[in-house]
Amino acid sequence: MILSAAEAVFAEHGFDGTSVDAIATQAGYNKSLLFQYFGDKLGLYTQVLKRADGEMSDLLTRLFASLLAVNDDAVVLQAHQLKSFLTAMVQALFDYLFEHPRLMRILNWEMAEGWQTFAQIASQFPPTDMVQLEPFFRKARQAGLLRSDFVAMIQLTLMVPICQVYLSYLPLYQRLLPDEDLSSASELVRTREYLVDFVVAGMMSGPSGTKTEKDA
Repeated sequence: MILSAAEAVFAEHGFDGTSVDAIATQAGYNKSLLFQYFGDKLGLYTQVLKRADGEMSDLLTRLFASLLAVNDDAVVLQAHQLKSFLTAMVQALFDYLFEHPRLMRILNWEMAEGWQTFAQIASQFPPTDMVQLEPFFRKARQAGLLRSDFVAMIQLTLMVPICQVYLSYLPLYQRLLPDEDLSSASELVRTREYLVDFVVAGMMSGPSGTKTEKDA
């Protein structure tokens, strides 16, 4: 309950605009209890992000499970395997961010403020998940499946802001296109699949990165 209350206040006001008093009021607890368990406001903020990071790590771990055999040096990576992974990753990230709008707002605050707050706690968030994918992406490069040899971790993490920016802009798009029901379930699925095509076409080389009549 405390972390959910903290997440709501941080999402509304950003880190700098949030006070421990406001979080205590939102949570219905005494401020001294928050200091006892979390130390200070930054400690609370850290735990809010760690909770989200843990959920996303669990999500990605399930996706990585399908790649374990591919990381075997004796196994040749196929284009359909890379495409399936990228598709599943974009879909999962889009759905997670859509279902967690408060986290998305916190990320928007961080971007607006140059990630200054996150920089103070970044060491507590090692990129373990992305490091696990390095052998997979090395094989993808060796097989000629990737358009670029740009840093794999950056290519992968760019999927988050791609989904995040669309969802953050959705209220604006809805105002600009009032006759379109962009927030309907069917339109969100359509958008998600467009972003899948966008990422796959941008990352993969050859026919696998191009939408065919069969995919349409």
